[in-house]
Amino acid sequence: MTEDPTATLTRLRSSIDNIDAALVYLLAERFKATKQVGHLKADHGMPASDPAREEQQVARLRSLAEQADLDPAFAEKWFNFVVAEVIRHHTEVADSR
Repeated sequence: MTEDPTATLTRLRSSIDNIDAALVYLLAERFKATKQVGHLKADHGMPASDPAREEQQVARLRSLAEQADLDPAFAEKWFNFVVAEVIRHHTEVADSR
């Protein structure tokens, strides 16, 4: 007997909700780490942005995305969005010193 479509939808949405929650917590952990990086950079007069590191990360994440069957362009867009926020935070920390 096949599962009722409404039950299937509810089950799938529950799984999506759990994944979304995990992503939020993972992003929070990532930003805790980047906050520490921002303070370290500000303390030592380092620039908020590191284009060489960002380029390496884009290549690494695009490769991981391909392995995970995720659109590499999407992974790059996501990374660029996150990095822009990180740089904004780093700049704020540096400006407050």
